Amino acid sequence: MIYKVYYQETKERNPKREQTLSLYIEADNDVVARQLVEDNTPYNIEFVQALEGSHLEYEKENAEFTLTEF
Repeated sequence: MIYKVYYQETKERNPKREQTLSLYIEADNDVVARQLVEDNTPYNIEFVQALEGSHLEYEKENAEFTLTEF
């Protein structure tokens, strides 16, 4: 399944909506997706969202959709 992970680039500052970034990752479940990002980046993860069906198709068409691999 593909997940969209919302994050801040650093854990040092308080999260601000304007500075929230996202990446896409393929994992078995949201726990694994979160763990992959935590183990491989210094990011402060805000939210992990499963993408499927029409929501996934929308993201593929309208966003900078690139799967991140670690």
